[in-house]
Amino acid sequence: MRFIGCKNNILEQIYEFILSKKIYGGTFFDIFSGTTSVASFFKRKGYRVVSNDTLYFSYVLQKAYIETNAQPNFSRLLKKVKLPPNGETAPLNKVIKYLNSLDGNKGFVYKNYTDKGTQGSEYIRMYFQSDNGGRIDGVRQKIEEWNDFGLLSEPEYFLLLASLIEAVPSISNISGTYGAFLKFWERRTFNPLMLKVPEIIINSYKDNKAFNEDGTDVCKDVECDILYIDPPYNARQYAPNYHVLETVARYDNPVVAGKSGMRNYEKMKSQFCKRQTAIEALKKIVKTGKYKHLILSYNNEGLMTDQDIRQALASEGATVEMKVIEYRRYKSHSHGDNGKKKVNELLYYINNGR
Repeated sequence: MRFIGCKNNILEQIYEFILSKKIYGGTFFDIFSGTTSVASFFKRKGYRVVSNDTLYFSYVLQKAYIETNAQPNFSRLLKKVKLPPNGETAPLNKVIKYLNSLDGNKGFVYKNYTDKGTQGSEYIRMYFQSDNGGRIDGVRQKIEEWNDFGLLSEPEYFLLLASLIEAVPSISNISGTYGAFLKFWERRTFNPLMLKVPEIIINSYKDNKAFNEDGTDVCKDVECDILYIDPPYNARQYAPNYHVLETVARYDNPVVAGKSGMRNYEKMKSQFCKRQTAIEALKKIVKTGKYKHLILSYNNEGLMTDQDIRQALASEGATVEMKVIEYRRYKSHSHGDNGKKKVNELLYYINNGR
């Protein structure tokens, strides 16, 4: 899934940086987890992983990829619901293939985010082709129905939701985020919605945990060896840029408004999207976090300056180190800044020593 600030391209360099500090294993706490790319990487490396994000759709991905630590058997569902034979033997594959066979339903997504569903309304929205909008509703409603009837374990429920959430962007009519839809239909939007079998990452006997809280608050409640901080770095809030995925995840029939059909996100605003509040939030994490090592990953074009960051990290007396990693700019913004294609990721490090 494409995500603002995603670190997929520099994961190995982050890992090498950690190894250079002679930090091996333990608990890795990712407090702004997003799509879980960093948290999942360190889970594969054998760390006990704790993850967090204020976005609920991120929490769904965390529950699926970070907390889940065994293959699901869907015993309750397959005992009560006779799925038609579909050539699959693994329970998860069987259920995913069945969901892909469902007909559409004119539910919330269809009515609010497709052109046909919004015909006659003040705003005609083109986030999805009508067939795909209906299929999203059909799959989402079926997962909720199974869960309401007690046919899914918690890991099974979140694995199916994660599969749906990760399938949605591949048929979305957007340039990168859901802040706006395109005015013409992209070729990918004509493809049918297709869920894929999510990867089960197993790091045996590790008690991995996921949270859906404010990162500046939850950090005081989790003891960890490595506290990894990858906050928003500019004024664009994440919640409005991924509001459609948030609604698919929650499926709570929110009041939506405006041309983009935005849900209210007032309580989900990040302090890191304003310079002064970002500095104070970082200082709070440095002071209250229960960590041995802290790593802040930050863009060199971010709201906080290098001086801001160094002063915040050193506020408790720690010595600050920094490494520069060059990488390709997030694609939907590469046209900006005079066409500059590369930016620097700054890895700041402190050893708590407390």
